[in-house]
Order: sequence, then structure tokens, then C-alpha cells
Amino acid sequence: MPKMIFVSPDGKTRTEVDAPVGLSVLEIAHKNKIDLEGACEGSLACSTCHVVVDASFFDKLETPAEEEEDMLDLAFGLTHTSRLGCQIIMSDALDGLVVSLPAATRNMQVK
Repeated sequence: MPKMIFVSPDGKTRTEVDAPVGLSVLEIAHKNKIDLEGACEGSLACSTCHVVVDASFFDKLETPAEEEEDMLDLAFGLTHTSRLGCQIIMSDALDGLVVSLPAATRNMQVK
């Protein structure tokens, strides 16, 4: 089974977890009690599942949809490798994926 690593906001803790193919990074975080909010439950209506993808994996991800990019514009601490965890679907090609959790989130849900 593929694995992935969550890096704490302060960068001091790395948590390796099983990452079943077909689940989103948000779902994997919740299954493993990783503190990644996901206020809209993956419906692309907020940016609270914002993660920063390790640069070595960023080009392996699908191109973000326009809706995801719109929500990312609301994310706290946006970087050039920022993505929404609900939109990253685990695959064998992403085995070893490393994502960092931002220090804060902005919960501005679009209704």
C-alpha cells in the first residue's frame, strides 16, 4: 500500500501513514487523526484543507481545476506548490507523497 507523510505546521514532526489508492489526502488525514480541517467536506467550497505539496511531488499531480484555484486564492500561506487536500487523490505514482500543513487556515466558505 502506498504511504504518505504529513509534516506538522512547525516542520518538526513528520507522520507517515498508509495512503490507500483512491482516497483523497483529506480523507487520509481524517482516517489518521491528522489535524486537517476540511470544513466543506471536500465540496470545493472552502480552503481549509490547504496543504503545501513537496516540490518533488508537485508535477506528479493532476492540474488543478479552475474551482480549486479559486478556493486556493483564499488560502492562508499560499505557495507555488499549494493544493487542496480534497482534490489530491492518492495513486501508486504518489507513493511517498509529502505534504506540509500550514500554520493556519481561513474558513471562508462559498455558499
